[in-house]
Amino acid sequence: MTIRVLPQALTVCKVEHISEIDLSRPFYFIGRTDDELSLVCETECTPAHTLEREDGWRGFRVEGEVDFSLVGILAEISGILAESGVSLFAVSTYNTDYVLVKADKLDRALKALSGRGYAVEWE
Repeated sequence: MTIRVLPQALTVCKVEHISEIDLSRPFYFIGRTDDELSLVCETECTPAHTLEREDGWRGFRVEGEVDFSLVGILAEISGILAESGVSLFAVSTYNTDYVLVKADKLDRALKALSGRGYAVEWE
């Protein structure tokens, strides 16, 4: 399986209103529940007003469309990263899983994954 490293620095934050999110950007995730509105976005495009914010993330995508019937892909990746002392933040689209790790742990994460047979490519 191939891991494709995203080129941009990312931020994970909580925002109060969707109105400050630049929806024209090519990369962002919005998660809304009954008690919060979360955003993952390029650090340079983080809204000016956030309730909480954590910078310093990098991300990679698990290449290829992952069928819903496939089991354990994120579990395997998270297990490999946990063994290497790397925490993660995962988000998914309909077709693709994305894993975010702190920027200072990216090299360790990629080395661990490549050591377990994952091909690593850079965008």
